[in-house]
Amino acid sequence: MPGTRLRFDQIGYWSQVKLDIVRDYAKAYSTILAKQPFMQHVYVDAFAGAGVHKLKASGELVPGSPLNALAVDPPFREVHLIDLDGAKIANLRSLVGNRPDVFIHEGDCNAILLNEVFPRAKYEDYRRALCLLDPYGLTLDWAVVEKAGQMGTVEIFLNFPMMDMNRNALWTNPAGVDPAGLERMTAFWGDDSWREVAYAQQGNLFGASDLLKKAGNDEIVEAYRRRLREVAGFQEVPRPIPMRNSIGAVVYYLFFASSNSTGAKIARHIFNRYEKYP
Repeated sequence: MPGTRLRFDQIGYWSQVKLDIVRDYAKAYSTILAKQPFMQHVYVDAFAGAGVHKLKASGELVPGSPLNALAVDPPFREVHLIDLDGAKIANLRSLVGNRPDVFIHEGDCNAILLNEVFPRAKYEDYRRALCLLDPYGLTLDWAVVEKAGQMGTVEIFLNFPMMDMNRNALWTNPAGVDPAGLERMTAFWGDDSWREVAYAQQGNLFGASDLLKKAGNDEIVEAYRRRLREVAGFQEVPRPIPMRNSIGAVVYYLFFASSNSTGAKIARHIFNRYEKYP
C-alpha cells in the first residue's frame, strides 16, 4: 500500500508472552532440523508487521516475531515475511537488509502462502516449515490452514481471534450482525458449520422455541480444535493457550498444530510453562 504511514502495533503483556512462546519453539525446532543436513527448514510469518512492536506500558520498541526468528541459532535455511501494509514492509526491508536467506512479500498472505511460499515446503523436496498465522482479526482464510494440514510438512501457530469473532460475528442475537462479518467468519472457519457450533435452539415452558442460545468460548474453541484435526488433517493439536487483555478477558487463543509428535510434545511443554504466568 504505497503512501501509508508507518504505525507500530502496540502490544501488552500477553502479546509479549506469545512472542516468547513462538521464539522458544522456533529455537527448539531449528535446533532439531539443523542436525539433518539433507533437510531444508523454513520460517514463515504471514502477518509480519513492521518487525518491531511498541509496548503499551512504556512506549519502548521491542523485537517482533520476524526479528526473533532471524536471531534463532542455528538459523533457518529460509525466512519468509509477509504483510499487506506497504509501510510495514518498507520498515521490515530496512531492518533486514539484503540477506539472501530472507524473502519479503508484500500483499495478501492468503494468496502468497498458497501460491508462493507453501510450495517451497514440499515433502518430496525434503523441506519443512514453521508458520506463524497471527491475523489482524478475521482476515485469514481456512484454505491456508487446511493446505498446511494436508501437506504434513507445515507446523503452525495460529491466533484464534475470539474477541474479534464475538464483536463482529458471534452476537447473542445473530439477526443483527453485519453480513460482511458473517462472510469473514465463514471464510475463517471454512464453511458455515460454525453456526451450528455457536448457536442452539432454546426451548421454553411451552415447547419448542425459535430463541437461540449462544455457545461459550470454550465450546467454539474446542470445535475449531476438532476441525484442525478432522478436516485440516493435523495429527497433533494440543489444547490452545488463552491470551488475555489488561482486565483478564480472553482476546484470542494461541493454537499449535502439527503432524509431528515430537513438535507437539515440545509445544505442550512450552504452553504449560507460560500458561502459569500471571
